Amino acid sequence: MEDYATSDDDFHYSSDQEDSVDAYENDDQDYALLSSKGPTTQVITKESLLAAQREDLRRVMDMLSVKEQHARTLLIFHRWDVEKLFAVYVDKGISFLFAEAGVSVDEHRESDSVASAVMCLICMEDVPSNELTRMDCGHGFCNSCWIEHFIVKINEGQSKRIRCMAHKCNSICDEAVVRTLLSRQHPDMAEKYERFLLESYIEDNKRVKWCPSTPHCGNAIRVDEDELCEVECSCGVQFCFKCLSEAHSPCSCLMWELWAKKCRDESETVNWITVHTKPCPKCHKPVEKNGGCNLVSCICGQAFCWLCGGATGREHTWSSIAGHSCGRYKEQEKTAERAKRDLYRYMHYHNRYKAHTDSFKIESKLKETIQGKVAISEEKDSTLRDYSWVNNGLSRLFRSRRVLSYSYAFAFYMFGDELFKDEMTEAQREIKQNLFEDQQQQLEANVEKLSKILEEPFETFSDDKVMEIRMQIINLSTVIDKLCQKMYECIENDLLGSLHHGIHSIAPYKSKGIERASELSVCWGNNVNDTEMLLSEKDYCIYAASVGVTAELDRPSGSGSSDDSGCSSRKRARKEGLGGGFFDLNLPAEFVDRN
Repeated sequence: MEDYATSDDDFHYSSDQEDSVDAYENDDQDYALLSSKGPTTQVITKESLLAAQREDLRRVMDMLSVKEQHARTLLIFHRWDVEKLFAVYVDKGISFLFAEAGVSVDEHRESDSVASAVMCLICMEDVPSNELTRMDCGHGFCNSCWIEHFIVKINEGQSKRIRCMAHKCNSICDEAVVRTLLSRQHPDMAEKYERFLLESYIEDNKRVKWCPSTPHCGNAIRVDEDELCEVECSCGVQFCFKCLSEAHSPCSCLMWELWAKKCRDESETVNWITVHTKPCPKCHKPVEKNGGCNLVSCICGQAFCWLCGGATGREHTWSSIAGHSCGRYKEQEKTAERAKRDLYRYMHYHNRYKAHTDSFKIESKLKETIQGKVAISEEKDSTLRDYSWVNNGLSRLFRSRRVLSYSYAFAFYMFGDELFKDEMTEAQREIKQNLFEDQQQQLEANVEKLSKILEEPFETFSDDKVMEIRMQIINLSTVIDKLCQKMYECIENDLLGSLHHGIHSIAPYKSKGIERASELSVCWGNNVNDTEMLLSEKDYCIYAASVGVTAELDRPSGSGSSDDSGCSSRKRARKEGLGGGFFDLNLPAEFVDRN
């Protein structure tokens, strides 16, 4: 059997490794047990968005004993970070917490029925007392002025925090009043206001972000732990949660942004600018020559010589420029050599990055081929019945190939002069580069061996030969997993960890690959207290009608499957022809105001 180890010591399989082999083949079962604590990422759909928002609202309402509108105002101000909100409450008190967020808990809505008419201090008109509305802060103006104020703020995108019109008043307007006044004359603006309030849970929440899929799937992802992670939406898109780009570890977000920009296909434009223009010595903008004279002028007013690019005066003849001579040859070999070296260095890393990316695309087509091979093998009269090791090996190949591809983009910036020129000496750079490249080459060699073995026509082999291939794939997959983990540890601790500026961080390595987010369920409690804390059945029916979905209510006592907490596990079907908008919400006032 060939040697697939990554060191000088031979890696042989023996009967003592049966336990590790069984553990590898039962990977998925073990992972399910480890994940029983609960998912760290969740998919928020249109159906579950309201339930997710009310979950945080209820926590604040119970802790501070405030109304739902005040809890929402506090959460929007603190970007839906409940822990940060509670920390401010503990450190600086509730008065500071309310004043900072613009919450007025002391209602000053005394009746103006004594006076038949009251003057509005905005339009300076006398209006009947029943057409004047006061906010919690005590300031009252006529309904017409309030409505115009609300419409302006909503159109300006400030509907989530509409302040009182009074001078130097920082109080946030009561959302129930905003909803009531707008719904009388402008129901479309009231609907827009409701939608903005609901979407603020995603737009202003650092733990929740929209899936960057194109076309958009309509889902959002919520992470419960560190936002520096890579996630997979239920639509199948894998992305970096921090920068919303494609999953790119072991590159940091800044490295990947620079690399993607550098690799973007703009070569023709760059070539044309290089050939037909010269940079202005003053403003450095490219200037195109449109005449026969070698004295050219930039739009900034600077005159310069077209032959050498040097700044000059404007006095000139057809053959010469006053006070300027550039006919003598000047040695520029150092600059040319540096440019040539930088180009070759980029080509080295880009060619290997692209090679592994292309290999990943080609190997992705292996899945159907291997499934066919497995089907043929299972039909044979063989003692070997379990072929899960084939799929496990293929999954390991995909993950390690992706890591290898992005590792070359990481190395280009880690050991270049663009980002870390002043962070390391030349000696330190050389030591770290040798350390990283040794691990990279070991991983690369084993990945290529695994790819070769998976392409073998094992469906035509004897049982003994299949068992030999099985052990090779299992051993290689284990070695590759350890090498990937070792590379990530090297990057985090020895390379990026030693830098003075900690702006470069990478998503942690996960042996099972990028975690697929689970769908957030809409739950109903089994008792009165649980029902108060979670979304009630009536509330969900109203919400489901507003977003255009069919609400199939699975109660714990019904035929539908559910868990002990009463959370339905059945997916709710979307109603065709409805919900054409992103969030077509028009919730009645009694629904939102209910506490």
